[in-house]
Amino acid sequence: MPTLDDTDRAILHALQQNAKESYSTIAQSLEVSEGTIRFRIRKMLNAGIFDFIVHTDPKKIGLDVQAIIGINTRLGQQQHVALQLQTFEAVRFVGAFSGNHDLMIQAYFSTNDDLVSFINVDLAALEGILDVDVNVELMQYKDSFSY
Repeated sequence: MPTLDDTDRAILHALQQNAKESYSTIAQSLEVSEGTIRFRIRKMLNAGIFDFIVHTDPKKIGLDVQAIIGINTRLGQQQHVALQLQTFEAVRFVGAFSGNHDLMIQAYFSTNDDLVSFINVDLAALEGILDVDVNVELMQYKDSFSY
């Protein structure tokens, strides 16, 4: 795993502030050449340190219901269930956790009816799920990809 120096971290910080910032502007602010910025960004992209993504506001595209769902699985079925959950378009995140649930997912839906259908039809059809704990987001205070 490549190590990041202060210049790499400064580049990442600049991109997190404005991913559309020009390489020349970043170079000027860090007092390095544009070639240095271009090389370092390419190196970090190739190493998988970050990626350029489009972050869409779900509510602005009609996905008004966000749910965090805890899922308990049969012993030995966690990975099988996780792989199945990845196939659903509504599911944005799947992770294995310690604590009260084996898996946690984040999913977005247009309506509450769509969420209910996802639980009672889609999740109910998956082999290996014992139970689910559905939490619907009431208010969002922060949604960030910056560290």
